Amino acid sequence: MRIRALVIRIIRQFLRDKRTLAMMLVAPLLIMTLLHLVFNGESYIPKVGLVNAPAAVMEKLDSDDTKLTEYDSEKAAEAGALEQEIDGYLVFDGPIPKQIVLEGSDPSVNGALMKWIQQAKKQLSPSQGQMELTIDYIHGSEDMGQFDFFGPVLLGFFAFFFVFIISGISFLRERTSGTLEKLLSSPLRKWEIVVGYVLGFGIFTMLQATLIAWYSIYVLGMLMEGSFIYVLLITLLLSMTALTLGTLLSAFANNEFQMIQFIPVIIVPQFFFSGLINLDTISDWLSWLGPITPLYYAADALRDIMVRGQGWDAIYGNMMMLAGFSALFIFLNILALRKHRSV
Repeated sequence: MRIRALVIRIIRQFLRDKRTLAMMLVAPLLIMTLLHLVFNGESYIPKVGLVNAPAAVMEKLDSDDTKLTEYDSEKAAEAGALEQEIDGYLVFDGPIPKQIVLEGSDPSVNGALMKWIQQAKKQLSPSQGQMELTIDYIHGSEDMGQFDFFGPVLLGFFAFFFVFIISGISFLRERTSGTLEKLLSSPLRKWEIVVGYVLGFGIFTMLQATLIAWYSIYVLGMLMEGSFIYVLLITLLLSMTALTLGTLLSAFANNEFQMIQFIPVIIVPQFFFSGLINLDTISDWLSWLGPITPLYYAADALRDIMVRGQGWDAIYGNMMMLAGFSALFIFLNILALRKHRSV
């Protein structure tokens, strides 16, 4: 009877906690659905530029297996590759391609492009199919591995994940311990409380972000073509976004367990849509999730610096988006304080 009473009490406790019940039953289904949709997407279609290709060659190569773009010069094709409009280009000398230039920053895209090129050579002529072509890379090299490409995403993800959890739980403890209530009853304005907490937690956030970036690049040997200062700046801004989001969501949690429940909803989708999986292979009705997440912009900026060796002009837009997310979350934090007490 006593065991039965204990079992009944636990069941009633779960039934009263609707959020925990939903996380146990709905969150696994959501994550499995995302995995199914992401990993069962369409095959990647290479985007290829053709320089000085005869009309007959264009007609032969035109198919649903690739997206072809015609260029009048190598300079124009290279600009298209740098803008990521194409994955690479073929330079023709009459009907015969003489050179292959790959954008090179994504090994999986390089593999898909090279596979198509081998098929294209055989399609143009069996004899040309055996021909050796010069292969050049704008970014990276043939020795570039998957970890070099995924590294910037992982760097951004772990910086975001740990800051989000630590800041959310820390701010939650401030509220549950009564410290926040005392501050709300003081002459401090709501925005002053929020800014004070953000700056206070931000000191340790910057320390953590710096350590993660330094260790990944200089100890683990992650590919680094650009400036470490820009990597540090991106990581710090991403961490600030995670900090402000974590403190915001902590206002809607009553304990640490409920704070952790936000992980499947907030963290996991960002991981899938941050560029870890090529968004071109995901259905349009699902790929829109990427641009509404902070990690999407941080991962793109980190790749521009670490893999492509670019500078401020390439990451400016992404940095502004991260700053915008932080400002939005700070504003929402100020509004969320009204949930506790009106001052």
